[in-house]
Amino acid sequence: MASALMLATACGSNAGTNSETGTNAGTNSGGGDKPITLRMAWWGSEARHEYTKKVIDLYKTKNPNVTIEVEYANYDDYWKKIAPQAAANELPDIMQIDTGYYAQYAGKGQLADLTPYFGKEIDVTNISENALNGGKLGDGVYGMNLGVNSLGFQYDPATLAKAGIDSIPENWSWDDYLSMAAKAKENGIYIDGGMRAEVFFGYYLRTVGKKLYNEAGNGLGYEDDQLFVDFFGKLADLVKSGAAPTPDTLAQIKGVEDDMTVKGTQVGVWQWSNQFVALQQAVNRPMKIAPMLNPGAKEGLYLKPSMFFSISKNSKAKEEAAKFINFFVNDADANKLILGERGVPVSSVIKEELKPLLSPEQVQVFDYVAWSEENSSPMDPVDPIGAIEVFASLKSLTEQLNYGQISAEDAAKKFRSEAENVLKKNK
Repeated sequence: MASALMLATACGSNAGTNSETGTNAGTNSGGGDKPITLRMAWWGSEARHEYTKKVIDLYKTKNPNVTIEVEYANYDDYWKKIAPQAAANELPDIMQIDTGYYAQYAGKGQLADLTPYFGKEIDVTNISENALNGGKLGDGVYGMNLGVNSLGFQYDPATLAKAGIDSIPENWSWDDYLSMAAKAKENGIYIDGGMRAEVFFGYYLRTVGKKLYNEAGNGLGYEDDQLFVDFFGKLADLVKSGAAPTPDTLAQIKGVEDDMTVKGTQVGVWQWSNQFVALQQAVNRPMKIAPMLNPGAKEGLYLKPSMFFSISKNSKAKEEAAKFINFFVNDADANKLILGERGVPVSSVIKEELKPLLSPEQVQVFDYVAWSEENSSPMDPVDPIGAIEVFASLKSLTEQLNYGQISAEDAAKKFRSEAENVLKKNK
């Protein structure tokens, strides 16, 4: 199970849904005189809401004819609000999409292909083909990659020392990790709060040359259930031995202030790079990022789009929506407000513009992502339709495994059955 902090920072917290007037798009759009209204929706933390509204205000100063009505919420509430809008063909003009939901909306024809806007309303001059292809599905690109992230272990060196461990080597292995967990336990410290099942199982499969899904997206991408047993069995053993917290212990964490890394009773958190700054600020002590576990770390690691901005297929102002996305991605002043919170910027020019403005923690993130770019492999295709249901099955089964209610072998078989029943619908 992932720690509560990972979920809180990844998905946002304590935020209501609101609506207010904002601004318009395109670094050089010029606006024009015709009044245009866009709806824009995203999920996130309160900090994300605040700077995004400032970006919108900045856009309006350059495009006074444009009004942007905003809708925002925490992660879970966001998707609850988006689902009925999708059913009614009333999605916002601009909406934030994550990789888990991407194929569900793009694959059902609810999002516009952005390819016709590349090189026109959206300047892609300083954006790599790999970054653009992060949103590729079939022959189209239905989401603009807002930034890239990389997985790693974000930890507190002071707590590591308290756990009796001197340092984490760059090429650490599963054996190193398990021995460190045992050492930390001897000193009354947890090594971590677990690994988020769908994210890190996918990583593990890549390290052995497999994938979570097959190329067609209509089945799992591995045939040997021993891979499931090996991965989740190790993690369940840590819980059973007391080297990792139980599900009941994790359930008591209601917010960042309760997180065990913040309290100094847990060494660190496995999570995405764009979550590091929020964690460090909560811990309020110097922190570091360690790479993923070997063997196969270079094959397993990849740069992932943090999230996308997509345009509704039914939008009546697609060009203006594309101009705003361009502004968000390519405008230097806008990105001085964003500061890489949605992932390291995809524009090479913007990355250079921001470097002098970054805090030491943000520099660590940028440097880690740059290191990852040199020590990773291309990411898998976007998750297929049904991925959310597959993830729900995986989460439920791994929770049962960590409670000791099911064996790793039985969980592996049940997961295959449940996942294949969902994915076989993708013909």
